Amino acid sequence: MKIAYSPCPNDTFVFHAWAHGLIPDAPALDVTFADIDITNGLAANSNELDVLKISYAALPYISSEYALLPCGGALGRGCGPLVLTNQAGTQDPAALAGKKVAVPSERSTAYLLFRLWAAQNIPGGVGEIVILPFHEIMPAVRDGKVDAGLVIHEARFTYPNFGLTLMADMGNWWESDTGLPIPLGAIIARRSLDLQQIAAWIRESVEYAWAHPEASQDYVMCHAQELSPEVAQQHIDLYVNEFTADLGEAGFAAITALLSRAAEEGLVPEMDLASLRF
Repeated sequence: MKIAYSPCPNDTFVFHAWAHGLIPDAPALDVTFADIDITNGLAANSNELDVLKISYAALPYISSEYALLPCGGALGRGCGPLVLTNQAGTQDPAALAGKKVAVPSERSTAYLLFRLWAAQNIPGGVGEIVILPFHEIMPAVRDGKVDAGLVIHEARFTYPNFGLTLMADMGNWWESDTGLPIPLGAIIARRSLDLQQIAAWIRESVEYAWAHPEASQDYVMCHAQELSPEVAQQHIDLYVNEFTADLGEAGFAAITALLSRAAEEGLVPEMDLASLRF
């Protein structure tokens, strides 16, 4: 079975057991490692992959071919994207009016959250959006190439190393505004496949990872080469949680709220939100 997910610690932790043949009766995995902006594109433009990790923001574009699986992805609380600047003490969002902001993707949940937040907090909106790979955003903010950056992943732990200042936490805003967890990364599978079975194998892989956390350490660290073991573990602890095992009612409510709000703002196409469940 062909699968694509990121080399980030949460994904390698979740899929380690399945990728290493530790899930009984599960097929062997042919793994493609790619940043989520690339997997979003693969889901939309390639017919070669069976299962992918994508951004929830990309779901409306591919929902006719792929179904959302209720496990394996990334939702949570206290784990949202951050808006960073290189100006100490600059916490008034209005300061970004007409300015240049770097984001990791225009089809990312981070970008949707940022646009929804900006609509409420930045009069007239930002000036220019610049797309950069997520690992290039903090250096660009530090060096003054952009006025602010929207960061994801382990950047929430490492941005002080770049001398940057937190302007706003998109997760805190979303949670206070909706009371719901933050939908970040989704696991999808082709609708032509046995979705229930694939979801069961993913849950078994998650449960194995939790039961044997030491088993995946080498796999996690060999793909997280720029991270210390301590930061990699922080990443796992934050993004692998109850919603990874099962989205549940709160998880589906969060996804529905995000995509319906984004569609109302014209940021994504409208989709049949009832089709999120199978």
